[in-house]
Amino acid sequence: MGPRRAMLLDRRPGARVLDDVDLGAALEVCALDPVGSVLATARIEAARSARLGGAGGALWGYHHGGALVAVCWAGANMVPVVPVEDPAVVSDALDAFATSAARQGRRCSSIVGPAPAVLGLWNRLRAVWPGVREVRPDQPSMVIDTAPSVSPDPQVRLSRPDEFDLVLPACIAMFTEEVGYSPASGPRGPYETRVRTLIDQGRSFVRMEPGSDGAPRVTFKAELGAVAGGVAQVQGVWVEPERRGVRLSEHGMAAVVEATRGHVAPVVSLYVNDYNARAIAAYTAVGFRQVGSYATVLF
Repeated sequence: MGPRRAMLLDRRPGARVLDDVDLGAALEVCALDPVGSVLATARIEAARSARLGGAGGALWGYHHGGALVAVCWAGANMVPVVPVEDPAVVSDALDAFATSAARQGRRCSSIVGPAPAVLGLWNRLRAVWPGVREVRPDQPSMVIDTAPSVSPDPQVRLSRPDEFDLVLPACIAMFTEEVGYSPASGPRGPYETRVRTLIDQGRSFVRMEPGSDGAPRVTFKAELGAVAGGVAQVQGVWVEPERRGVRLSEHGMAAVVEATRGHVAPVVSLYVNDYNARAIAAYTAVGFRQVGSYATVLF
């Protein structure tokens, strides 16, 4: 496709399915909001290696004035990125993405990202995408780009591949507690594969303690669920119920922050449910500060 033909396509109203040649421009859009876009950025960066056809989803773009100004990752999760100040352009971009999503039909398990874009997209889709289980409209987006304010737990470390059978039950317990159903789907299921991949990539942190029988068990865990654009997003923070209330999460997260900023990315982010006052207080004690809000629509 020649430059003139591409420009003509860019000026058409509506969303366009982007191709490999558009990935650089898409990353430039995401760079305008690196914390809010990290989930999409991680998929786009992966597509640069695997190509979009093998990246597990599609990438839609919205152009204004001949320039790409908004993107939406449409995979297992749908992640809209609309870092635009003009409300009219924001509305047009969300209209375009909603039209594409409605035409395609729901294939995702969630819509997640910066709250204004997620809620705006969902308001346009709710009539044609039934089956929503829950909408979480306000999830504080928090970051830390300095040393933690509390001492890191020296017992928090990267999990090892041989500890998979110990880490997986903790991950399933966290997911079930957070989302309301078990993600377990068999030894080679997608969730199990995801946990194993994070361990293999050095993005799974644990604290192990001996149980009543002397066997080791996970009492704290967290993962770097998305790493892209200089940002590492922490997901899956969990403390064993019997060990809650003794500040394991504060010192554990301090250890995660220290290791991540030292070896992975200068900015560590996370998002948390607004009703989880205890978690917000713990993250604030570590040194995280709120920079925005995420929202999640769960199907």
